[in-house]
Amino acid sequence: AYHCYCSVERPAQDGQGQRDRRVSASADCHCRDLSQEEISKLKSGQDSEVIRFAMPRDGVTKFNDLIRGEVEWRNETLNDFIIMKSDGFPTYHLAVVADDHLMEISHVMRAEEWLPSTPRHLQLFEALGFEPPQFAHLPMIMGPDRAKLSKRHGATAIGEYKDDGYLPEALLNFMVLLGWSLDDKTEIMSTQTIIDNFTLDRVTKSAAIFDQEKLLWVNGMYIRELKPEQLAGRMMPFLERDLPKEALPVDSGYLSRIAPLLQERIKRLDDSADITSYFFQANEEFDTSELVQKGMDRDTTLSALKAALADLSGMDDFEHGKLEELLTVTGEKLSLSRRQFFGVLRVAATGRAVSPPLFETLEVLGKDRTVSRVKNAIQRFSAAG
Repeated sequence: AYHCYCSVERPAQDGQGQRDRRVSASADCHCRDLSQEEISKLKSGQDSEVIRFAMPRDGVTKFNDLIRGEVEWRNETLNDFIIMKSDGFPTYHLAVVADDHLMEISHVMRAEEWLPSTPRHLQLFEALGFEPPQFAHLPMIMGPDRAKLSKRHGATAIGEYKDDGYLPEALLNFMVLLGWSLDDKTEIMSTQTIIDNFTLDRVTKSAAIFDQEKLLWVNGMYIRELKPEQLAGRMMPFLERDLPKEALPVDSGYLSRIAPLLQERIKRLDDSADITSYFFQANEEFDTSELVQKGMDRDTTLSALKAALADLSGMDDFEHGKLEELLTVTGEKLSLSRRQFFGVLRVAATGRAVSPPLFETLEVLGKDRTVSRVKNAIQRFSAAG
């Protein structure tokens, strides 16, 4: 190593000129070969100095990458890099080598963008008399446009994915598939399976594409594997965060009954509040025209609502099978198809044209909520006429 008194700009400028002239980049800084007298003169006239590491000027630096095999650099192409800044603090290169040694790091696995730094680190390990760790340079993760993953491609921090409703185990499963595979077909696997089977020999060298739709699919698969009480527990923080205050607090037992109805539909936990809101709070602002199903008019719609209200009010056992049996008969008496009659009832009870299975939904809502909502729908529909 040697003291350097060059300006910050000079080595870079010299380096460009040397590349143009095909001259060794190791000569970037002229301070390397100064005499003691020249050093003394420079030191007396400088307010600051840095320390550079003197890279070999000939030969090669090589190592065996656990993913890429043997990699080597001609030393004449490597510049003398700074290891101590003018403020007395070490640069990353020196600090990471010292830290890896003191922490007894055996394997360094990092992105391939760090590959050009490896010969510098290897030379530092050798100069300090340290045994270097084994290196494995992993493929980069790119966006769909094959540019380096960044904010414009979506979330980039793990915490953001958590806030967006991705399960940690699903994200791990997805991430491990970016450059590694268990076999030629398995995509969904437990964390323990990954731990038991992960080896570097199946890691690819080429960059991986971060597919947001694939992550969404993986997350949905994990959600569908949860037990109802587990899913309810995962949903609870999002409901407490996103539901209106009037709908809180959420009863955990009630939520455990709701969760199975949504398990096939929900892909991200941050959808929880939107997809379940009608279970906790009646939607009294839906467009009443949505009650009118295809092939129906206002009169047949109002008749359907009143007939449904009569059936629901008279039921003591609000079990989904019994609800479907009774209301199917009523719809037939009204000469309405299942799609028509049940469509009217769905909008009245949930405020939506699409919901989980209707009768299971009504069972969970319970008699009081359902009857109250159908009554309200009749009043609003009549007033809008």
